[in-house]
Amino acid sequence: MFSVLLGIYLRLFCNELLYEIGIRSVFLGTIFAIGLLVAVNSSWEMSLFGVYMCVMSFFHYSEFLAIAWCNPRTLSTSSFLLNHSVQYNIAAVASWLEFALEIYIAPSIKRYYLVSSLGFLLCVIGEIFRKTAMITGSTNFDHIVQTEKNTKHELVTHGIYSLCRHPSYVGWFYWAIGTQVLLLNPLCTVCYTIVSWQFFNVRIHHEEHTLLYFFGRDYLDYQKRVGTGLPGIKGFSIQE
Repeated sequence: MFSVLLGIYLRLFCNELLYEIGIRSVFLGTIFAIGLLVAVNSSWEMSLFGVYMCVMSFFHYSEFLAIAWCNPRTLSTSSFLLNHSVQYNIAAVASWLEFALEIYIAPSIKRYYLVSSLGFLLCVIGEIFRKTAMITGSTNFDHIVQTEKNTKHELVTHGIYSLCRHPSYVGWFYWAIGTQVLLLNPLCTVCYTIVSWQFFNVRIHHEEHTLLYFFGRDYLDYQKRVGTGLPGIKGFSIQE
């Protein structure tokens, strides 16, 4: 009821942009609250999904918050990443269906407490890694791969970027896998790992081609010193 009233208030008293931001924030806050209630008041098996709801809603809200902090110039409703891609939405629904099916036909699969806890820990570590990368990158970070160099665009190689070239992707990669380990979804854990790896392999290859064009020798030297951070992904080679 509170969420409905807040939505009405936003519609009546805020401009279109603030309404769009506010309604998404209310939605994510409601999902987090419901997830918390499910996690606390349900059986162990169902509590996993409650924790998952909290993890998902926190991720999407914190994406918006991190961009608002580090690069407000690019801030928009898409910064929540709720409409990231059709594939992303399909992957999410697939994980829900697997969880529901296994709860029904093989609930014992959902009772590996330590494994699920490790999945949650992986989500937390992934979140910390990604948000640290966003904040360290500051105005140089953007959700969209840039094809034109901004006059203020700088190559960031300090902090978490001294550990790996793409810490935000590393964080998202392990966070995504962690959500499925948390849910104890064996099939989606494997699928998420394979699909996420393929996605970041292509994205990093494309992005590094652009970064080499932007920064030339500086980025080439950086490539030689620091790895991508993702297993088996080397990025774009100048020989290509």
